[in-house]
Amino acid sequence: MIKLLLIVAIAVVYTAIQYPSSEVVQLPKQTVAAATLSEQVTASEQAIRQAFEGKLSDLQVTGKGTVTKVLPDDENGARHQRFILQLPVGITVLVAHNIDLAARIPDLKVGDVVEFNGEYEWNSKGGVIHWTHHDPRGLHEAGWLRHEGATYQ
Repeated sequence: MIKLLLIVAIAVVYTAIQYPSSEVVQLPKQTVAAATLSEQVTASEQAIRQAFEGKLSDLQVTGKGTVTKVLPDDENGARHQRFILQLPVGITVLVAHNIDLAARIPDLKVGDVVEFNGEYEWNSKGGVIHWTHHDPRGLHEAGWLRHEGATYQ
């Protein structure tokens, strides 16, 4: 079962990377006008749910969520801006955004919508999204955060 989930998750992530702008699942046409963030789910966000259920990590993912909590910065080692996002697939993730390599999101508050591209790591609380910044060595896919039209990477 875990092998099947892994294969499905890899296929979904591959499809999301190859066709990112066309992979949005929406409600039927008559209800699209009333659609909210929680009613639109990308293939990559579905992959996050599958990764959570399968306890998988190291997946490059793209999605968006609503800030439910802004946490104090992590000052140990590389500094990270931290906050919790509620994803449309019903799980929460901790975003750990390296502010030694990328600008912090200023004035982030509960209720804000943040888009992300980063690496998903499983944990029992929903997971962590990190690598939301460029890689100065160019070895890892560049990640980013987007908030109110500005991109942070």
